Amino acid sequence: MREALRALEFLGLIETRRGEGTYIKEVGNHQLINLLGMFILQDERAKEDLAETKRLIEQLCLQLACQRWTEQELAQLEKSVRQKTISYELFFKWVTVASQNYLLERIWRVLHNFSQTIYDEDAFPDEFYEQMLKAFAKRDVAAVAKIWETYTQHRLSKER
Repeated sequence: MREALRALEFLGLIETRRGEGTYIKEVGNHQLINLLGMFILQDERAKEDLAETKRLIEQLCLQLACQRWTEQELAQLEKSVRQKTISYELFFKWVTVASQNYLLERIWRVLHNFSQTIYDEDAFPDEFYEQMLKAFAKRDVAAVAKIWETYTQHRLSKER
């Protein structure tokens, strides 16, 4: 049992606090993601499935975030877009939090970490974020979906 706990701690899944006990660590960018990614994502079909699943989760999170964001969350997004400090990863961290679905947030984080082991980070032009901000401010789910579809289709056609 002790060896198993040491192995889990080495992988960054748990942490042992002297005198307090053993705790599960928050899912983040730890060694297990890279280790599992090397084995799971060896065939091309698995890579395609990962990309598709990630896009579907992102699409769902966008819908929920558009309906559920708070004033504080929208102000945070607006600040990042206006200051041009926004990136794909920061945008979707905002989206997953604003979706107010903790499970989807965690699933996206794991999928994103997996995909980073095999793909370069996705990037969208500034106008994508500006258009999304306007659509979010109006809570226009259809516009958010259309913007997402336009930019992801454009990006996918460039990859082929």
